Amino acid sequence: MSDGTAEAEGRGLTRRRLGQVSLLLGGALGIAALPAAPAAASTRPGSAAARATLRHGSPQQAGLLPGPLRQLVADAEAFLGPSPVHPWYAGAVLLAGRGSTVALHEPIGMAVRYASYDEKTDTAVEFPPEQQHPTTRDTVFDLASLSKLFTSILAVQQIERGALELEGAVASYLPDFARAGKQSVTIRQLLTHTSGFRPDLPLYDAPTYERKLEMIWDEAPLNPPGTVYLYSDLNMISLQLVLEKITGRPLDVQLAEEIAGPLGLHRTRYNPPASWKPSIAATEDARKPWSALDRGLVWGEVHDENAYSLGGVAGHAGVFSCAWDLAVLARTLLDGGAYGHARILRPESVQLMFTDFNTAFPGDAHGLGFELYQHWYMGAMATPTTAGHTGFTGTSLVLDPTTDSFLVVLGNSVHPVRSWRSGSAPRVATGNDLARAVAVRPQRGRTAWFSGMASAGTATLALPALDTSAGGARLRCSLWWDTEPQSDVLVLEASADGGAAWQPVPFTAVRRGGRPEQHPDGIATGYSGRRWHEVTAALPAARQLALRWRYTTDRLYVGRGAYVDAQRVQTRRRVLFDESRPADAARLEARGWTASAD
Repeated sequence: MSDGTAEAEGRGLTRRRLGQVSLLLGGALGIAALPAAPAAASTRPGSAAARATLRHGSPQQAGLLPGPLRQLVADAEAFLGPSPVHPWYAGAVLLAGRGSTVALHEPIGMAVRYASYDEKTDTAVEFPPEQQHPTTRDTVFDLASLSKLFTSILAVQQIERGALELEGAVASYLPDFARAGKQSVTIRQLLTHTSGFRPDLPLYDAPTYERKLEMIWDEAPLNPPGTVYLYSDLNMISLQLVLEKITGRPLDVQLAEEIAGPLGLHRTRYNPPASWKPSIAATEDARKPWSALDRGLVWGEVHDENAYSLGGVAGHAGVFSCAWDLAVLARTLLDGGAYGHARILRPESVQLMFTDFNTAFPGDAHGLGFELYQHWYMGAMATPTTAGHTGFTGTSLVLDPTTDSFLVVLGNSVHPVRSWRSGSAPRVATGNDLARAVAVRPQRGRTAWFSGMASAGTATLALPALDTSAGGARLRCSLWWDTEPQSDVLVLEASADGGAAWQPVPFTAVRRGGRPEQHPDGIATGYSGRRWHEVTAALPAARQLALRWRYTTDRLYVGRGAYVDAQRVQTRRRVLFDESRPADAARLEARGWTASAD
């Protein structure tokens, strides 16, 4: 069982990024491969400095604000209670960091709490207190679909080595795969969920491994390959078969030798041994009809039914890990594929994994294995280059290259049963908090006006009524915005009749080193690069002109918000308003906006 993806805005390949991708792949996109090189090669002494490794530290050492990190824990703990009826998870481990500093590493709740689930009363039977296990920093979780990231990294390693072609047909490696109209499906389409596969197949019903393979070979695409984005576990199961064929090694061995071993991920593996069980978070009381199999309490074994039927080793699910190991993986990717003295990928390969190949499917931005720009679980951390993934058991990983920050949320949200939780509210809340923890410094002076990050709200920042009747009045200010595209908007608008009617004011925004961006409808929305822009706007002539910024959000997700600083209105002859003058600043009317120094 796996998580799908939802609302976001796709982003296209720029010419520069397309050129880099083409260069990585030998000049022809997806056809030629890089020269062979061991993915886990260590840095030789004297050849290059080792990358910094992770350490625990304070929020200040990480360049993060402590208040939002405290709020992150508080928000996550709220979901240990009714959410809205049952807890979203029994327990979780939260980890947040920036650069090489882990500023938050906090266990909450219970790793093992429930012995069983009573479907007649929709209640859970708890273990006796002495048999319950609180979460710890080192608690190991069934990652569910986060396993897909490891499979994807292994695939990109093989692209680097020349053993795999991104645009190569899957059938060229697995001839039987060509059945039922799948002969043109490519490796890239598996990695980006555009192969045409349905979400899954009941492989667990097949009595033998060979019969499971026959089910995949005989499966016809639900859609013509390359025409539709549809998240499917079958993509990564197929990729597993390719990797095992070209390397001659099982997937669990590849994980150990190519990723976990070089990076020192000592708590990351398939099929954890029995000795690990006390430190593993339990998952579901798996019984029909909500589960495909009758297994009772799943604890220490993979939760996903298909992965279980494949012996616990599958391309789509089955990896167990802890928060620290995932933080090391995040740091490795944010550092271009290297950690300490180990390198598992080249920087160009990491960039490839964070490049949107699904520009034809807006809202489903996807790199190789990684999802991109998904507010539905990344929250305000989402940018066009923010990469991550979720897992059905309650796990998530988010990497934001723009701020060099990373967030790990590992929860056991199917404990005691999958129906107790829905949505991704804890992931969104923690993503919002970590995004808020990255300060936005005022462009000038000690404070700037901040819209806040509340959902389903409207915040207004209004200048006093000004006499612009002489004409030629212009607004100048600094503006910073990052909102959920189209759903949340910042509008500059004016009224000449005391606020009875408002009209948008077109403006021009320019960031340092950039070209002027026209906003003819007076609206700023989406991602602006998280940089300050200098704004100019010609104002209408009126005896009493009211001017305001209005920030409106929908009820679902938000971005990092908006900041306005150093507002000034002047004509050629005189200054009508200057926020730097205390008397003028005192006349501003802020509803929902706050003066923030960050």
